[in-house]
Amino acid sequence: MNTTRNRAYAYTAAVMYAAIIGLSFLFVKMTVHVAHPMDVLAHRFALSLLIVSIPVVLGWINIRLTLRDLWRIIPLGLLSPVLFFAFQAFGLVSSNSSEAGIIQAMAPVFTLILASVFLKERTSVLQKLFLLLSVAGVVFIFLMKGSGITSGNFKGIALLLLSTICFAGYGVLARPLTQKYKPMELTWVTLLVGCLVFNVSAVIRHLSSGTISDYVKPLGDASYLGALAYLAILSTMISTLLSSYALTHMEASKMSVFSNFSTLISIAGGAWILHEPVSSYHFVGAILIIAGVLGTNMSGRKHRLVSEVKA
Repeated sequence: MNTTRNRAYAYTAAVMYAAIIGLSFLFVKMTVHVAHPMDVLAHRFALSLLIVSIPVVLGWINIRLTLRDLWRIIPLGLLSPVLFFAFQAFGLVSSNSSEAGIIQAMAPVFTLILASVFLKERTSVLQKLFLLLSVAGVVFIFLMKGSGITSGNFKGIALLLLSTICFAGYGVLARPLTQKYKPMELTWVTLLVGCLVFNVSAVIRHLSSGTISDYVKPLGDASYLGALAYLAILSTMISTLLSSYALTHMEASKMSVFSNFSTLISIAGGAWILHEPVSSYHFVGAILIIAGVLGTNMSGRKHRLVSEVKA
């Protein structure tokens, strides 16, 4: 009964995580119009770490980690938030949130590939065909954009793809760590890594160019602060907690499937709030990607059941 309840909570956490991440793309898009992407990341993780540290400082939550534990978790923090959010923020400078959401839908594909390489998980022929279907969806979107694609847009797309690969790597690496550490412990360490890396990088950039005042200037913009609050509290702190909890009770490949909900929310949010152009080919491509991802996971589940019966 407890296992069933934990599973239900895990799926609920995964759905909430997907919804939060789905809207995060458009809030990132809003902030990078006001401040440099590195400043956005610095402010975002400073606020996140400050808020998550309050219950720790007050003694409401105990975090007991040795130096050895920290060294185990730091690589996770380098994948996400550092590389994942850095590639995402810079990629969104020249791409829109709808495209970011669609590319993010390929996360389960990359998760399966990385899991097969590093965890030695086997994939069936049917799974590989569904993988190609997802890739075809992304290629279809880019081809349909035709002359609308510029060198800058290609750069944004490449960065968003790297961001998605880092997200997949995070899921694969986090799975074994969630069996050993509490969600709050993983969250606190990864936020600490992100805060240090992004703030040091932002300050160095401003000192080298003599624009240190620009580091705090965006904080006087009300719209920026609103978007930053969403990114820091919900999209960074809460989403990391939800992801860590969900990965405690489900496999990385299953967790990654929920990123498909993020795709639909990203497209809807980008069109409704930011009035970004969404064409029919975006939906066709998204359907191909989602069908490929779901097919990959469903066929993988069937493959495992058949293997278990034969055994």
